[in-house]
Amino acid sequence: MSTLGLDIGTSGCKAVVFDDCGRQLSSARRNYKVISPQLGQAELDSAAVGDACLSVIKETAGSCSSDPVCSLAISSQGEAFTLLDEKGQVLANAMVSSDQRAVDELDSCPISTEALYRITGHTPHPMFSLFKLLWLRRKRPDILDRARYLLCFEDYIHYRLGLQPAISHSLAARTMLYDVRVQNWSREILDTVGLRMEQLSRPLESGAAVGRLSKSMSETLNLATGTIVVAGGHDQVCAALGSGAVDPGQAALGSGTVECITVTTAEPFIDFKLMQSNLCAYPHTMTDRYATLAYNLTGGNLLQWFRDEWSSREVNAAERSHQDVYELILDGMATQPSSLLVLPYFAASGTPYFDSLTPAAILGLRLATSRGEVLRGLLEGLAFELALNFQILSDVGVSVHELIATGGGARNRAWLQLRSDIFNLPISVPELTEAGCLGCAVLAYAAISDEDPTSLLKRWVRIREVVMPIPENAEFYRTRRDAYLALRPMLRAFEEKHGVISEL
Repeated sequence: MSTLGLDIGTSGCKAVVFDDCGRQLSSARRNYKVISPQLGQAELDSAAVGDACLSVIKETAGSCSSDPVCSLAISSQGEAFTLLDEKGQVLANAMVSSDQRAVDELDSCPISTEALYRITGHTPHPMFSLFKLLWLRRKRPDILDRARYLLCFEDYIHYRLGLQPAISHSLAARTMLYDVRVQNWSREILDTVGLRMEQLSRPLESGAAVGRLSKSMSETLNLATGTIVVAGGHDQVCAALGSGAVDPGQAALGSGTVECITVTTAEPFIDFKLMQSNLCAYPHTMTDRYATLAYNLTGGNLLQWFRDEWSSREVNAAERSHQDVYELILDGMATQPSSLLVLPYFAASGTPYFDSLTPAAILGLRLATSRGEVLRGLLEGLAFELALNFQILSDVGVSVHELIATGGGARNRAWLQLRSDIFNLPISVPELTEAGCLGCAVLAYAAISDEDPTSLLKRWVRIREVVMPIPENAEFYRTRRDAYLALRPMLRAFEEKHGVISEL
């Protein structure tokens, strides 16, 4: 009796099938392109994403005919949504998190920041669905007026599977249309946008049954007849579940397009200091658990930029040897802490500042600076930016004592060591780092086995190693924090006075 987890990201989707012991049986991935019609805009072709998702389900389930898939759940990127007309046709591309076109809507929203935070657990940012909808209401009201459904990618795939779409509480919360206190859509916010409740999917607790697939759909996708689909969640909390970071004090460290730390809490921390630092509070995938996120909108995309602009040698070598190009790039990283200071705002910043104006910068370059030191400096900047959030959380009583690594960044020992040194925290590394798919599989298997997800995690999540901070490196980075803290206000003041950097 096997189960499948589907993870829908910004650059691709992946399906993984697991057996009843949490062992991976098969996997499949499809990539798709982010479309940028104009500067600051980032979209996905929703129909193409849907096709890719059904394709990976079919391929990976087809590899397990001796142990057919009986249940599945979906982990989805947040914020992006798809508008469908009465016939189910896609009306527009989905705007993803990094799309910044709705920045003007932050000031024009009639609901105050404080009221939005009390209702949704989030602070305003153009990445959220609410502000993208306000942009559409101003720029393309014809699209909104024709929309029968507004679906995030989790519930859009439910629709493509022939089910009445449902959305997990955690993913619904990422739209900023959702009241985290009552765990339902907010009529006040929907009225602001001009949406009706029936245009949205029914919110469900993670692990709750969405429905069973028809016989024809099951056969088409190589699934067991009557495969059950259960509610999954937002990708970050699904990854936290799949890493085993479900107890207060634990946090998942995810390295994807967005670099993120998902901190588990026993209650929703709706706190003014957290609001000022843009640290959210929303439902976890585990019942009676909540999460807050610290993240950089510059993350794995910075490594992609380094690959595209600086690493033709590694790209060519990877093509010849069929090795992972990022592993080859990271092999060339300097082994000692760098003398550089990097502000990693290559995209808009994430928490705690939500700064879309201050540009990135690399300070300290000399003729003797090597490419490997530049790479290390870039990754140090990402880690310093995330580390700012730990003290803010600690000040309101949210402590973190253990990080569990997930995603591509968990596979490189040197990168893990760098982050352990800067955070001055141990980082546990599971045997399986595709935690988003595993988290969904835990939810899906619990639905057919009646086994509690907590007991499943004890059997399914196995820690491979624990990376401890190197004391002398941790001390060096501690002395650099004040310099890093001074970097953003200095560059922001320069930009506001001269505007030189943004004009180049």
